[in-house]
Amino acid sequence: MPDVRISVGGKTFTVACREGEETYLQTAAGLLDREATALVEQIGRIDDARMLLMAGLMLADRTAAFEERAIAAEQQLAEEKDSATDPVEVIPQGVTDALLLLATRAEGLADLAERQADP
Repeated sequence: MPDVRISVGGKTFTVACREGEETYLQTAAGLLDREATALVEQIGRIDDARMLLMAGLMLADRTAAFEERAIAAEQQLAEEKDSATDPVEVIPQGVTDALLLLATRAEGLADLAERQADP
């Protein structure tokens, strides 16, 4: 397991992770660092445990808000799919009637052509 050095709120930590997950860990640490840095700037000196807890809670709050938005978007998409009209139903009745009339006439002309072709 590789060790990765990360910086959060001006503090450096060494964290172990699985092989190949170093980039993900550094990205996550970057998100946590932004929240922790904002806390340190607002509050001033704060102990590591409290800084990490509060930064984690701020990220969790942001994540929860994104999850709520994603759920709402999924529900809206499902509702739109459920209420979507069948494309066949969208064709106006007049067009359907005209197509039926044309098909009937075409069949009649085909029958007439066959009779005239057979003497």
